[in-house]
Amino acid sequence: MIYVGIDIAKLNHFASAISSDSEILIEPFKFTNDYDGFYLLLSKLDPLDPDSIIIGLESTAHYGDNLVRFLITRSYKVCVLNPIKTSTMRKNNVRKTKTDKVDTFVIAKTLMMQDSLRFSSLKDLDYIELKELGRFRQKTLKQRTRSKIQLTSYVDQVFPELQYFFKSGLHQKAVYALLKEAPMPKDIASMHMTHLSNLLVKNSRGHFTKEMARELRVLAQKSVGLNDSPLSIQITQTIIQIELLDSQLFETELEMANLVTCLHSVIMTIPGIGFVNGGMILGEVGDIHRFPTPNKLLVFAGLDPTVYQSGNFQAKRTRMSKRGSKVLRYALMNTAHNVVKNNATFKAYYDAKRAEGGHTTMPSATVPANSSGSSGRCSLTM
Repeated sequence: MIYVGIDIAKLNHFASAISSDSEILIEPFKFTNDYDGFYLLLSKLDPLDPDSIIIGLESTAHYGDNLVRFLITRSYKVCVLNPIKTSTMRKNNVRKTKTDKVDTFVIAKTLMMQDSLRFSSLKDLDYIELKELGRFRQKTLKQRTRSKIQLTSYVDQVFPELQYFFKSGLHQKAVYALLKEAPMPKDIASMHMTHLSNLLVKNSRGHFTKEMARELRVLAQKSVGLNDSPLSIQITQTIIQIELLDSQLFETELEMANLVTCLHSVIMTIPGIGFVNGGMILGEVGDIHRFPTPNKLLVFAGLDPTVYQSGNFQAKRTRMSKRGSKVLRYALMNTAHNVVKNNATFKAYYDAKRAEGGHTTMPSATVPANSSGSSGRCSLTM
């Protein structure tokens, strides 16, 4: 076999190749992270037997994704290595030398030392895209939450009575439409009654009536809030930002649904799992077969219990580690609640575990220290 090690960087990559006998077939060379660089790599590999080539590179954020896609679509066998494995190989060297050229040989030798290798496929690329979309969605949700909190604080200053008038809260289409056009109480108080009532009726789909519009205008006239021009600008701009984030979330979730549909995963046959949670689980987990046991997947999600032992003391109850994928943990916890509500099989299993003394594991709750994923919410998500 021929082992090709590629050291990934942002702008330039390095590659080399060795045989099964550790003979150097290609000396380390640099190639750029672009069209010309990728085809330079192919030109170096062309003289070698393509069926004997195994290409390895470390998992380094997103910098190697384009190269992995490029090589897979050209039928090369590509293995993405855990940096922990290459770090162990690097430490075994007598001389503590770390350069991009040396690292290519370290990666190639790591490939050679592995008992079994898992090669990336085109399906893995779909998982990567789902993972990126799922994480982007979580970041967008956090941004929208921060914006909504900020908007509430602005409105509390300019029109504190508004939160009591709209029983369903400020964050609804009719309130946003009102505040974008009239962010100050004086603006609402001076608005023509017909226009105000039409604005509320149209954007609430008839939920708010003309009588409510009249009550709102009277409330605005009596408001003790600040008539502050800078705050009015912040209110309108924050609403625009929230609406933009809403549209981004819609587009992201639509694309996630398309990718999940194309994957035809059996996870989507479980009642209670939708495209969003299902997509985040598939994106974070990838190929389920890379986890030989359920417990390893549990650890990857950070849902495994921590262990605390000192001297003769062994803690019987500890908190979950939360050291794995935050996105996967979030999706699994949400999904666990949904499937219990919508799936009789999961509900029966959940009730049986609760009857045995198992506890519902929430993000801040504790789990048995000797648990192996066989009770409570953790096993339910599996």
